[in-house]
Amino acid sequence: MSSTIERTLIIMKPDALQRSLLGEIVRRFELKGLKIVGLKMIKLSDAHLDRHYAHHKDKPFFDDLKKFMMSSPVVMLVLEGADSVNAVRIIVGQTRGNVADAGSIRGDFSMGNKNLVHASDSAASAAEEISHFFKSDELFDYEKIDYDFIYGD
Repeated sequence: MSSTIERTLIIMKPDALQRSLLGEIVRRFELKGLKIVGLKMIKLSDAHLDRHYAHHKDKPFFDDLKKFMMSSPVVMLVLEGADSVNAVRIIVGQTRGNVADAGSIRGDFSMGNKNLVHASDSAASAAEEISHFFKSDELFDYEKIDYDFIYGD
């Protein structure tokens, strides 16, 4: 396998939970061949959100974003696979659902800023985000029996 195996973080946001889309979202990642190595439901705190969305802290929508993200629990996934960051971003689609490609999660289920999921935008940010939300004993290394069929030689 010539591609780099990497991990990436997905946050299934309150709208995904409230709209009963968790199973469909996870299904799409599994069908692609990505391996789930971490999964949990949490209630995000101010501290979590201040750190995760620090790049938005001075923007006018920041308080509304935090309120939304704290409106219900979220479900977090750590996925592993070859070039998983890029693969996941294609599956997720563009940020605004009304312009995301049909077939992507956001393109199929979102019309605007309530865009169902967060996906890490680089391997470096994925590593940082994963360490922020998951302890090492919450991540699992295991052999997936279908990898040869997914990746070939």
